[in-house]
Amino acid sequence: MFEVMLSLCLATSPETCVTRLLPVGATECAQALVRAQEIGPDWGDTLVAGAFDCVPRPESGLTFDEIAPGVHVHRGQVADVTPDNLGDVANIGFIIGRDSVAVIDAGGSRAVGEAVYLAVRAVTEKPISHLILTHMHPDHVMGAAVLVEAGAQIMGHRKLAQAVAARAETYEDSFARLMGPGFIGSRVPEVGADVEAASQIDLGGRVLDLAAWETAHSESDVTVFDRETATLFAGDLVFDAHSPALDGSILGWLRVLDQIGAPVPARLVPGHGGPVLGWPEGTVDLRRYLEVLRDETRAAVADGLRLGEAIAQVGQGEAGRWALFDLFHPRNVTAAFTELEWE
Repeated sequence: MFEVMLSLCLATSPETCVTRLLPVGATECAQALVRAQEIGPDWGDTLVAGAFDCVPRPESGLTFDEIAPGVHVHRGQVADVTPDNLGDVANIGFIIGRDSVAVIDAGGSRAVGEAVYLAVRAVTEKPISHLILTHMHPDHVMGAAVLVEAGAQIMGHRKLAQAVAARAETYEDSFARLMGPGFIGSRVPEVGADVEAASQIDLGGRVLDLAAWETAHSESDVTVFDRETATLFAGDLVFDAHSPALDGSILGWLRVLDQIGAPVPARLVPGHGGPVLGWPEGTVDLRRYLEVLRDETRAAVADGLRLGEAIAQVGQGEAGRWALFDLFHPRNVTAAFTELEWE
């Protein structure tokens, strides 16, 4: 099989270039080049694209493990975004049905999205029919364009489109700064289809149940349940090892944790860490953290502490239990304080 590669260079800095892939999946070079013309995106005025080059399909560079029949998962690094990891910091999965494939989350850059596409193609040539984005955060959505070019329809929460559009410029600027040139060609996706409360995707004899939740980890959380293997993809409603990140509602998150285990999953894939946890034991550490955050924040509010004082005191007993605690925990206290001071 063949894919198409091209160089992308910054218009303002022509020597700053990266190589990008277009997911054509063709058996002949001529066919690949025609397909590339059809799906090649408009890179915008800030980038200069080179000529298309038909090449034998490269290897992915990402490792996916088959955790249940037809269910494949990649464990993202438990780390902040850097030029070395190119935003590969969130878990990603794909599920293969009789007729097609659904990918769950797309990573933090186009480079990661390309590697996800190649990982799917290393296992199957079935069409990639759906890309399910579990929420709007950039480490989960920035690689989406590649899967869309490959034919996937984006699925997500009904609030996903508005959420990513409102934050697009901020997300792109932030990740470009953190990643450097490796971010070239990445962009926030345009989101169409949504999930109102619950919906189903049939991959051909294999049904995935999608559930959209109230504001919890974020305002746009969706979970995916594979009926055939009882595997639950929880997105960032569940964290393991990686410090939890609160960008929604502390009270909503705790309510959702009480609900996501129905039907009972045989295994759980968190948004970070794991990548495979048991149920319900896989949520114990997260629940403890959230309850500590809720209870100690309430106490800080009741004691009349200012936000800065609360940040210095609340939840410090959790510090040794989570990676990246100093990066995320102060933000969590800020979000919880802002919510709970109005109870």
